[in-house]
Amino acid sequence: MATKVDVSKAVGHSFPSEKVQYNRRDLILYALGVGVNDLRFVYELDKDFGAFPTYPLVLPLKGDSFDVTSFAERYIMGDIPGVPSIDLNKLLHGDQYIELLGELPKEATLVTKTHVSGVYDAGKGLVLERVTTMETETGTPLVKMIATSYIFGLGGFGGPKRPKPIYAVEAPKRTPDYVKVDQISPSAAILYRLSGDYNPLHVDPSIGKKMGFKGAILHGLCTFGHAAAAVMLCVAKNERRAFKSIGGRFASPVNPGDKLETRMWVLPGPTSDIVTVAFETYVVEEGAPPKLVISNGSVALWKQHSPVAGKL
Repeated sequence: MATKVDVSKAVGHSFPSEKVQYNRRDLILYALGVGVNDLRFVYELDKDFGAFPTYPLVLPLKGDSFDVTSFAERYIMGDIPGVPSIDLNKLLHGDQYIELLGELPKEATLVTKTHVSGVYDAGKGLVLERVTTMETETGTPLVKMIATSYIFGLGGFGGPKRPKPIYAVEAPKRTPDYVKVDQISPSAAILYRLSGDYNPLHVDPSIGKKMGFKGAILHGLCTFGHAAAAVMLCVAKNERRAFKSIGGRFASPVNPGDKLETRMWVLPGPTSDIVTVAFETYVVEEGAPPKLVISNGSVALWKQHSPVAGKL
């Protein structure tokens, strides 16, 4: 029996806006959580101290609290008109995009606004796309994020197929221009969760095993942050003003203790002032084929601020 989904009712649905807060300590903690140790991101007295560009990704779950929060209470999707009730145990993070619209303050209270931008039929599942914007309390836009969730069992309703994501870039067949390898610490998920994502799946091995994993798995957005850090270091030399956006699809889970390899290709951008960096991230292990964990990834860099890309 086909799932009853009314796309026209769901698309455009807005969730209640809310305030999120962060301080300099939060910025430092996040940078460390994604493997960044450049003083510009981890030392508050550095003359060029500021936020690592992907930091806002943690704010929807962090909210305005500076304490440990309940993941179950924070990750409440609520009823969406035209969509059956969503079982969080059947939900996977599909892909992620973030674009900076302005420079992030060193500490701030921001207002988040989220709406459903698409509902797509993926056969055995439903793809839910949401757009979140963050702005200052006076209304200045700073961040735009697009995230998709894949929900098992709600597909087959005859709805539209999802169009190609705006960030998706197929990696060239040639040798990468840059390759960065990161050894993920066994305690990486424990550190990253302190930035606001307290999903017990990432700390309690028994929960991971019940879901078919070896144990606790790394946050997808932690892997995403490591990939962003690789591109920022190799191509932008950690000049945060070079960052415009990043997007990618989560292909496989990563375990704490895994070794990540991010492969990067520098390409012409859509306009003369942008450089596109296509990337793929793999788990690599001696004696085993590489496992793709982030696919179709791309980073857009402002050419004028990128020391390497600006010379291309």
